[in-house]
Amino acid sequence: MSVLHLLGTAGDGGAETYFVDLVRALARAGVGQAVALRRHAAREAALKAAGVPVKVLGFGGPIDILTKTAAAGYGRLNGAKLALAWMNRAARHTPKGPWARVGRLGGYYNLKYYDGFDVLVANTEDIAEWIVNQGWPAGRVRYIPNFAAAPPETLPVARESLSTPAGAPLLLAMGRLHEAKAHDIALQALALTPEAWLWIAGAGPEEARLKSMAVALGVDRRVRFLGWRNDASALYRTADVCVFPSRYEPLGNVVIQAWAHGLPIVAAASQGPKALIEDGRDGLLAPVDDAQALAEGVRRLLADERLRARLARRGAQRVELEFSEAAVVAQWKALFSDYGAL
Repeated sequence: MSVLHLLGTAGDGGAETYFVDLVRALARAGVGQAVALRRHAAREAALKAAGVPVKVLGFGGPIDILTKTAAAGYGRLNGAKLALAWMNRAARHTPKGPWARVGRLGGYYNLKYYDGFDVLVANTEDIAEWIVNQGWPAGRVRYIPNFAAAPPETLPVARESLSTPAGAPLLLAMGRLHEAKAHDIALQALALTPEAWLWIAGAGPEEARLKSMAVALGVDRRVRFLGWRNDASALYRTADVCVFPSRYEPLGNVVIQAWAHGLPIVAAASQGPKALIEDGRDGLLAPVDDAQALAEGVRRLLADERLRARLARRGAQRVELEFSEAAVVAQWKALFSDYGAL
C-alpha cells in the first residue's frame, strides 16, 4: 500500500461523495491504498467493495489523543508512503511518520491545520492562488481538479415515481439545503417560470424554511424535495436544465457533473462556477442572488433546443479534455510518484 487517505467527517455532502469516487478511481488505476475514516456504513461498504482496506477511527475534537496514534499505527502496518488528509478535521489527526503529508483542499480552509505538511492540493486554480497568497510556498501547491463521470448504464428516474408530469420542463438543483446554496433563489426563479417543475436533491438545516417558502410563493405543487440521494447520475439524466444558484461555491462540482451528463446549466456567477463556465458557450451565468436573471436563463434554454444541445456538447468536450477520470487520476499519480508513493 502506498497511499493512506484520512477522512474525518461523518456527514453526506459533495466532498464526501467525491472522496469515494476518487478512491475508487485510483483503485481502478492500480494505486495501492488504505482509508482511515469516521464511521459511516455506506462509505465503508463502498470502499470495501472496491477492494480498499478501511479502518474506522474516532476523529474527535481537540481532546482526542487516540486517533492520531491509531492512524500512525495503521499507516505503518500498511507501508504508507503518503498520507492524504481530506479537510481540516482529518488534517488535525494526520500523524507525522515515514510518509509525506498532503492536504486536499476544496475550499478556503484555515491553513493552521496543515502546518508541517509537504504539499497542499487545491481543486480550483483560485484556491491554489489563495493558498500561495496566505504565504504558502508556491512550489508546494498543486492544482488538481475534480473529475466527473456519467456511468453509461445509468437510467433516468421515472418522473411519475416523484409525481411529476412526464412532459413538464424539469429543473434540477443539487446541493445541501444550506443558505450558501441559495435554493431560495431557485424557488423564486421557479415562480417566474410557471410551466416548469423543480427537483431539489439535498438535505440540511434550511429544509423547513425552504418548504414554507415554496408554499408562500405558490410553487409547492411543482417542487419535489428529494432529500439526500445516492442516485445523482440518474437525476442528471432525467432533468432538462440544471440550476445552480449558489451564493458561495469555491468549485462547483455540480457544473462538471452536469456537463458530464449532457445537461445544460444555468449558474450564479459565484467563485467556482464563474471560473468554470464560459457564459453562452458551455453554460449560462446569472448574477448572484438574482432570481429574475436565473429565470430568464432557464426560459432561454427551455425555448431553444439548439442552444441546449450546443451548450451540452461544449460541456462534454470540457469534461473530456480537463475533467475526465483518466486526466485527473493521471495528475494524482504524478503527485504520488513525486513523493515516492508509486
